[in-house]
Amino acid sequence: MNLELWKKIKKKQFAPIYLLHGSENFLIQETKELLIKYSIEEEEKDFNLSVFDLEETPVEIALADAETLPFMGERRVVILQNPSFLTSEKNKDKVEHNISVLEHYLKSPAPFTILVFTAPYEKLDERKKIVKLLKTNAEVLTVNTLSEKDLHTWITDRVIQHEVTIRPAAIQELLHVAGTNLMNITQEIDKMCLYLGVNGEITEETVQLLVPRSLEQNIFSLIDKVVNRKLDEALRIFYDLLQNNEEPIKILSLLATQFRLIFQVKELSRQGYGQQQIAGNLKVHPFRVKLAGGQSNLFTQEELLHIMNQLAEADYEIKNGKMDKKLILELFIMKLAK
Repeated sequence: MNLELWKKIKKKQFAPIYLLHGSENFLIQETKELLIKYSIEEEEKDFNLSVFDLEETPVEIALADAETLPFMGERRVVILQNPSFLTSEKNKDKVEHNISVLEHYLKSPAPFTILVFTAPYEKLDERKKIVKLLKTNAEVLTVNTLSEKDLHTWITDRVIQHEVTIRPAAIQELLHVAGTNLMNITQEIDKMCLYLGVNGEITEETVQLLVPRSLEQNIFSLIDKVVNRKLDEALRIFYDLLQNNEEPIKILSLLATQFRLIFQVKELSRQGYGQQQIAGNLKVHPFRVKLAGGQSNLFTQEELLHIMNQLAEADYEIKNGKMDKKLILELFIMKLAK
């Protein structure tokens, strides 16, 4: 994550054109909001902020707006969303875009306008002339899934913004409890910082006190308790999930997903793949791969295959109403603990 761009924006060192792209849409939106906040005053937004969806509006219309002088302000901000013509996907746009007009604008942008492309795509088509031209003339921010190291940096920076500190162990606990979704993490950080106040410190205990476990993390903990033969604690988590009105079939589905991931991580590790390669192949966050890798060491491949067969059988029994749903899952957890 390139936090240098954010520092420039906060210092009001603006570029005339920005390209924000990648699969981590939350960071794209955060950067866009930051640009708006620091570049135009609140009372100017009605006059000097425009947002265009390029799936519905031709780019030349948006550029005509970008070339219009600001009203009662220093600059205009024009946001261009969903520029799918930058990708290799077949043209799904409802409109035709005059790309030559865009090419001309990129070479000579309006000095009073900040033009922002928000492209929520993992990859752009680097073969296209317009992509090369845009990357040459724009300030580019690429935000795909953050690595564990970048997540730590992101969390630390977010906490510092609240004038609060966080211990490294608390960061690890936060990722364990809340998962890796940036929107969830941000909400939990903001909540903890509000609770502690300025100059507070987030510890493991703070996370455990204030951050609720996601359903996926509860499933992870359930499996962890089972494989460590802590049956009472595993059943307690299971009963808590039921108490929170989680459907047994949904719990079973998540158990199957987690065990499938554990099996895949174990197999790919055996073949010599590294953590980042496995994450890329399976399209999951590297942190999830790391956690699954730790659990995979507690099983043989044969045991994992047997467990997945048991899960498939439990799924069949639940869907055919052969036994009480809750009882089927209880029996599966007890068998697993053995």
